[in-house]
Amino acid sequence: MTEEKTITTHPVLIFWVVAGWVGYCLLPWYMVEDGLWSFAWLVDGYPFDEDYAPAAFLIGQAEKLWLAPLLIPLGLPLLVLKRPKSDPLYARVLVLAGAMGFGWLIAQGFSIGIRGFNFEWLNALFGEPKIRQFGMGYGAMICASAFLFLLTQGIAARGAINGDVFVVSAIGGVIAIVTAFVFYPIANMLFSAFITEDGAYSVSVFASKFFDDRLWGLGCFGGAKCGAAWNSLFLAILVGTITTALGLCFALVVTRSGFRFKRGMRALTVLPIITPPFVIGLALILLFGLSGSVTVFFAELFGTQPTRWLYGMPGVLIAQTLAFTPIAFLVLIGVVEGVSPSMEEAAQTLRANRWQTFKTVSLPLMRPGLANAFLLGFIESMADFGNPLVLGGNFDVLSTEIFFAIVGAQYDQGRAAVLAMVLLFFTLSAFYAQRVWLGKKSYTTVSGKGDAGVHPLMPNGLAIPVLAVALTWALFTAIVYGMIIYGSLVELWGVNNSLTLKHYVTAFSVRFEEEGIRWTGAAWDSFWTTITIAAIAAPLTAAVGLVTAYLLTRQTFAGKNAFEFGTMLSFAIPGTVIGVSYILAFNVPPIEITGTGVILVVSFIFRNMPVGVRAGIASMSQLDKSLDESSLTLGANSWQTFRRVILPLLRPAILAALVYSFVRAMTAISAVIFLVSAEYDMATSYIIGRVENNDYGLAIAYSTTLIFVMLAAVGFLQILVGRVQIGRRTQLGAEKTT
Repeated sequence: MTEEKTITTHPVLIFWVVAGWVGYCLLPWYMVEDGLWSFAWLVDGYPFDEDYAPAAFLIGQAEKLWLAPLLIPLGLPLLVLKRPKSDPLYARVLVLAGAMGFGWLIAQGFSIGIRGFNFEWLNALFGEPKIRQFGMGYGAMICASAFLFLLTQGIAARGAINGDVFVVSAIGGVIAIVTAFVFYPIANMLFSAFITEDGAYSVSVFASKFFDDRLWGLGCFGGAKCGAAWNSLFLAILVGTITTALGLCFALVVTRSGFRFKRGMRALTVLPIITPPFVIGLALILLFGLSGSVTVFFAELFGTQPTRWLYGMPGVLIAQTLAFTPIAFLVLIGVVEGVSPSMEEAAQTLRANRWQTFKTVSLPLMRPGLANAFLLGFIESMADFGNPLVLGGNFDVLSTEIFFAIVGAQYDQGRAAVLAMVLLFFTLSAFYAQRVWLGKKSYTTVSGKGDAGVHPLMPNGLAIPVLAVALTWALFTAIVYGMIIYGSLVELWGVNNSLTLKHYVTAFSVRFEEEGIRWTGAAWDSFWTTITIAAIAAPLTAAVGLVTAYLLTRQTFAGKNAFEFGTMLSFAIPGTVIGVSYILAFNVPPIEITGTGVILVVSFIFRNMPVGVRAGIASMSQLDKSLDESSLTLGANSWQTFRRVILPLLRPAILAALVYSFVRAMTAISAVIFLVSAEYDMATSYIIGRVENNDYGLAIAYSTTLIFVMLAAVGFLQILVGRVQIGRRTQLGAEKTT
């Protein structure tokens, strides 16, 4: 009976104790050559081969003896399995075991690398080792996770956050992965801003790069070029403002109007987010470039000379507005739908007209969504380099300057780090400005009470201009995508416009043979790799983002502001910096994943996680905390409350996180360029290779195929996730119209 009581008392503890021992005794400790997704080790010398052996077998063969001390923290939790959580010894032992095991893993991982000791003083103390250490494998990762969650259970048992194991473990888990995959690689990269040519650290080196005229020059006020910093700041403010306004227009048309073609407009709205940005740039050049069809038409009509007006800030602004409006829409659609219909009906009951209701009730309750949409548009503009690269001309921005500093002939890693710091300062300033604007007001609209209300239609004075703006932009988007499809069907874009399907055949031809289907097209390898990576990364990104949003909106703990800052950091840094920092950080132990598919998945998760965080925060701000309290009062724990109460009300946020993370994994460029390998080639890197070889037809045909694939995926996710139905009725006007 005692054993049964123990098992039911500490099931989570038993799980992590068993996991730790399994990782130590049964699974390969290191990841060698084949990577995490290969299971060749099962038939290749396991468990005695040194490359694939578990830690216990390595020690038994007198190899890697620095792993032996881990037996102590693995054994300590066994001493408290029969003790109640209220026993002070229970918490002390778990904290000691978790901290000792996790700390030793980190210490030995960074001290011993692929060439032996990483520090000279260790060589002097112990002499040069004859054996080396590879990166973490299954065993090391599971063991590290076990130690981490033993530590968090001990901290919870000491009374942290009311002893809530789920919340403390979630905070500990997010902090650990954000530190490993955001803070560590970026800090490793940024420290290079202070490194001299001989490897020493110097503040003067940083100062000389920071106070460069190319960065802060104000020559634009005298007719010359402005510095890249001011160009980036002004452009980001414009993009953030315009995309937020357009996103709100589309959200209002879809949710608060009787417009007949809402589904078509919703699909058209998200089109730009599922397109590689340089393809939008090429389409704009075909329309508005020096020889573009629109430019030539108006030049002939008015008898003027065509100009290069597109190249520079106007072209970049148009392209970024096209590319990032869907982000604002995805964030705002959930917020607009989340405003309680009963509050709007109450205002109308008090004789407020539809305009007064919208102005004084609906719009103020949308402020979290507006603030988050602006922030994401601002950050995306700052970090984007694809559009400025194609359309920037002489308009220098921070992201392209970073790119050329890294991949150009100069290869000035220090300058790239300085530019990244400036960019990070701007994005963090926008982040804190958003917090000040929102203040400490409550935006709760959804409580535990039933709501049979109906969202009122927009007032006519607002509906007409909003619909006009939305339809105009939707028409422009349709024209741009028409040019993209047209470009994939012509022989040679801009030279020979005869129609052909040869680009699609070259990329995606299939042959049926006796052995089965042979994917003979040139693009199939990168296509299947991209689909696989995106499908793995998307749900993980959404899960991490929404759990983080739950912690930020529903829990209070020390260091909460720093915690939130860490979750936004990877989004504020350009993808080029992320790519290079990942190569520098993860090319050596303890996390040796460069050249594998894992590094692509990890980069997508932490690059796109902030969208899930911001969408989740915007939606959770509208959920009354009494929902949580009622669930807890009825005996549910925090995990059950999050899973059964909060998540079902977060379907718009879940959809936004899934859609964004999936399509960005499919279309990302900047970080992918540095992280792909011969085995794991992504669609965007393949397309860029075609563009560099002037094979525009094949590049656009591939991009067009990706657009249709991702449209299908977005529709599938929409059906899978569903939508939140807060009111029980629909607008009568909308019903009659549709």
